[in-house]
Amino acid sequence: MRENFAEVVKPSSKEAELLAAIDESRLPQHVAIIMDGNGRWAKQRGKPRIFGHRAGAESVRAILDTCARLEIKAVTLYAFSTENWKRPVAEVSGLMQMLKRYLKSELKSVHGNNIKFQAIGNINGLDESVQRELSAAMEFTKENTGTVLSVALNYGGRAEIVEAAKKSAKSLLQNGKSLDDLSESDIEANLYTNNLPEVDLLIRTSGEFRISNFLLWQLAYSEIYVTPTLFPDFRRAEIFKAILDFQKRERRFGGIGGAVVSSRLSVKAQICFAN
Repeated sequence: MRENFAEVVKPSSKEAELLAAIDESRLPQHVAIIMDGNGRWAKQRGKPRIFGHRAGAESVRAILDTCARLEIKAVTLYAFSTENWKRPVAEVSGLMQMLKRYLKSELKSVHGNNIKFQAIGNINGLDESVQRELSAAMEFTKENTGTVLSVALNYGGRAEIVEAAKKSAKSLLQNGKSLDDLSESDIEANLYTNNLPEVDLLIRTSGEFRISNFLLWQLAYSEIYVTPTLFPDFRRAEIFKAILDFQKRERRFGGIGGAVVSSRLSVKAQICFAN
C-alpha cells in the first residue's frame, strides 16, 4: 500500500511520518465524510460562500486520490442535503453549476484511478442537466473495480429509511408475506448503499458534533472522528490523522471489550475531537 504513495509523499515529510504509522491491515473499508466549513473558510478570507465551495473541490481531489492509493473500498461524500435547498438561490445554483463542471473536468481522472462513481439520494429531484451529467459519470465508470465513490445529493437519511421501508413492505406483500416478516436485512437491501460495506469511519470537518441527517441507518456502529479543520484545508495529512485515530479505537459492536468504562467515557471514546 505504501508504495502507492511513492510519487506523491516526500520522504521525511509529515505526511511520510503519518503514512508510516498506518497499519495497512486495519484500514477502514468504508469512509463517509461530512464536508463542512466551506462557508466559514470563505468568510474568513472576505470571500462569498461559493469561493469556499470551489476551494473544497481541491480537498475532494485529495480525498479521492488518497483513498484510492490506500485501496479503501468505499468513500461516501455528503455533498448536498435535502435541507440545503433552504440556502440562497444563488448559492444553490452555483453549487449545481460547480458540480456539473467538476463531473466533466474530473471524470477522466476518476476513471483513470479505477474509481466507480455513483450518486445517492433523490436524484430525480435535481435539475435534468445535473441528472444527465451524473448518469454519464455513472455509465462511464460502471465497470471500474477500485474505490466506490458515492456522492450524496438531495439526500436525507430519514427519507432514505422511509423509502427503503416502503419498498421492503411492498415487496413482502407482493410475495404473499406479512409485514410482520419485515427484517433489518430487507431494509438494508433497499438502501442507496446496499452495494457497499458498512461505514467504518465517519469524518466531520469544522468541529461540529452532529451527523446532520446523514446515513442514519448506516452509521449505527461507525467510529466518529471530528476535526476542527475546515473542509477546504482537509487534505492528505488530515486523512492520515483520521485513519490513525480510527486504528486506536476498540470496536465492540455491542460486545464486551478488554475494559469496562462508564457510559460517559464510552461516548467520549466514540466521538473524538482531533487537535
